[in-house]
Amino acid sequence: MAMAIRFHEPGGSDKMQWDEVTVGDPGPGEVRLKQTVCGLNFIDVYHRTGLYPLEYPSVLGMEAAGIVDAVGDGVTELSVGDRVAYAAPPVGAYATERLMPWHRLIKLPDSIDDETAAAMMLQGMTVEYLIRRTYPVQAGDTVLLHAAAGGVGLIACQWLKQIGATVIGTVGSEEKAALAKANGCDHTILYKTEDIAARVKEITDGAGVPVVYDSIGASTVEGSLNSLRPRGLFVTFGNASGPITDFNLGALAQKGSLYVTRPTLMTYTAAREDLVESAEALFAAQAKGLKIEINQRYALKDAAQAHDDLEARRTTGSTILIP
Repeated sequence: MAMAIRFHEPGGSDKMQWDEVTVGDPGPGEVRLKQTVCGLNFIDVYHRTGLYPLEYPSVLGMEAAGIVDAVGDGVTELSVGDRVAYAAPPVGAYATERLMPWHRLIKLPDSIDDETAAAMMLQGMTVEYLIRRTYPVQAGDTVLLHAAAGGVGLIACQWLKQIGATVIGTVGSEEKAALAKANGCDHTILYKTEDIAARVKEITDGAGVPVVYDSIGASTVEGSLNSLRPRGLFVTFGNASGPITDFNLGALAQKGSLYVTRPTLMTYTAAREDLVESAEALFAAQAKGLKIEINQRYALKDAAQAHDDLEARRTTGSTILIP
């Protein structure tokens, strides 16, 4: 009997139900997975609330690790018993088992356990495309990173230090500041009590930074733009405080001929070769010492509580759900 977290209409965490589901045999190009660990990410909240609409009823989740249980016609790259992970559509990761297109799966090396894989794939590949492809960070660069103590943030802090960058990170508390610094963040800004842009200008001797990585959205957009040096890049890749609306493009000229982009992991890993390259870069960074902080574990059936804690910013690092 397969079980999954489903919802039949958008809304709060109370819309999530622990339902029995039917998982059939894999079709051509598909595999059936027995899932061992599922990942929790903010995009799951966006799907649940309807910010990113889905067809209903739908199973939540974009990330998991598991074991190939059956393969469909035409699948030659994977075999029954292979350990795999993914951070890709179609949605439906909050389940004990499911079907997936084989070309969205990454075979795991023996050195990476299932919990680490489920905690790192979406957040880690997000960091990869942000710091290696959206704005290729170079040694000596100083960057501003919002939510530095979150799952993406802690991975980014470590990876940026591997590159040789200086990291300025925003955090919500002294405890989160200590966590970010322990993972490589050079300077922390308490966004609730400090002026972000003023602190960035102070740290950079008035110059500003070449790039801001902002997953917060509405509440930080002005501070992000004001932290950039002329011709700097504002990378807005999340909406934790709500979406950015009524964006004034003229402000980009007024603030120094700035650039803005709204990238997504799905675009940067849409091609199979890009997905594989991103995962391999992540595995290489992990082999060099990048640590995945799994600071919360929930039973999959308790995913609603996990969502509540994530939205209330009671979580740090990565969170996993155990089927």
